[in-house]
Amino acid sequence: MNNESLQVRRDNAIPRGIATATNIFADRAENSELWDVEGRRYIDFAGGIAVLNTGHRHPTVMNRVAEQMERFTHTAYQIVPYEAYVELAEKLNNLAPGPTPKKTALLTTGAEAVENAIKIARAHTGRSGVIAFQGGFHGRTLLTMGLTGKVAPYKLGFGPFPSDIYHIPYPMENHGVSEADSLQALENLFKSDIEATRVAAIIIEPVQGEGGFYIASPKFLQALRAICDTHGILLIADEIQTGFARTGRTFAIEHSGIEPDMITIAKSLAGGFPLSGVIGKADIMDAPAPGGLGGTYGGSPIGCAAALGVLEVIASEGLNEKSVALGKYANERLTEFANHAEVPNISAIRNLGGMIAFELMSSSNPDEPDAAMTKLLCATALEHGLILLSCGVYGNTIRILVPLTASSQIVEEGFDLLKASLIQCANMAVAA
Repeated sequence: MNNESLQVRRDNAIPRGIATATNIFADRAENSELWDVEGRRYIDFAGGIAVLNTGHRHPTVMNRVAEQMERFTHTAYQIVPYEAYVELAEKLNNLAPGPTPKKTALLTTGAEAVENAIKIARAHTGRSGVIAFQGGFHGRTLLTMGLTGKVAPYKLGFGPFPSDIYHIPYPMENHGVSEADSLQALENLFKSDIEATRVAAIIIEPVQGEGGFYIASPKFLQALRAICDTHGILLIADEIQTGFARTGRTFAIEHSGIEPDMITIAKSLAGGFPLSGVIGKADIMDAPAPGGLGGTYGGSPIGCAAALGVLEVIASEGLNEKSVALGKYANERLTEFANHAEVPNISAIRNLGGMIAFELMSSSNPDEPDAAMTKLLCATALEHGLILLSCGVYGNTIRILVPLTASSQIVEEGFDLLKASLIQCANMAVAA
């Protein structure tokens, strides 16, 4: 068995719509390292798309899961409830920012969390409109595709989408969209497309994920909070990619000092096991009637056990502090790379804690995003033994989501591989 033969089998058995970022097949993984079926080692700078803040197979998480599996694996919480769901909800309610009492509903996927947050918002407000942001990603279900602000590849051929969904620009200062522009677009929307009194919620990623790791400033988020308060609109923080110590706080919204009405969570919540949820103000969360929320696998006992282990690791190993240190180190190394004469044109280095990104721009035109070079870099890094992910509306952003539990030696090795890959890409471009 090798990667090539598995790729042939994959092509014959699995639809092309389920694309993969690499052409390797995983055999095993530990913390921040992964080995493919041919025995080759890789440093994982993707973290399962921000799922593995606590690394692959963290012992604390695995022990919690093993203990739960010895007792039971499924009852359907709506049929026979269990303590792990209650305990996890209690902990998440206490971790959520703000003084208002909270309640939590647990589900299975990030898209499911977003869908339920919109359901809850509509039930609470009696309104239907929802405002999201261009470049935002909220899922691949019909409603969440409607919320997602990026057509290719997520929306191609799948319309029409649900009505009463509106998009405004997300601030991207280096691409000519200021925070003032975004706020003005929101005011224009209220004048031209939907009155504010018909809007149930505004949903925002405090740091955009698929959209390019653009960071909403505290001032911008505070302005959104004030607008929502003025018009009776709920503010939903989509923390599916930003949550659980990735930005140096449990939730990225904490950097702004505001209290959102709801927070959607998934990905690193359960360290690799399927689990998601919505945390919200108690009176808002209680708006749907009994039976209006839930799902067969929602709040799986296995996922709940894993999540309790994740929260234990974040606290005991100081992952918020490690995230801040990782971001500082990454910023220093990327700045060093950008000043190196033999690498492609690196621009817009940014991070919030350990949520790290940079952009590649054309060597001939520094204002032109270089998506081709970004794609080449990901492929070249894989050859060097480094798993990288790209993202962004322009396809030119490299995002770094290395597990926060990675040793300093592994992180350093990974950045050394990144530098070697950048230099090789630049040489290939010159040769071409």
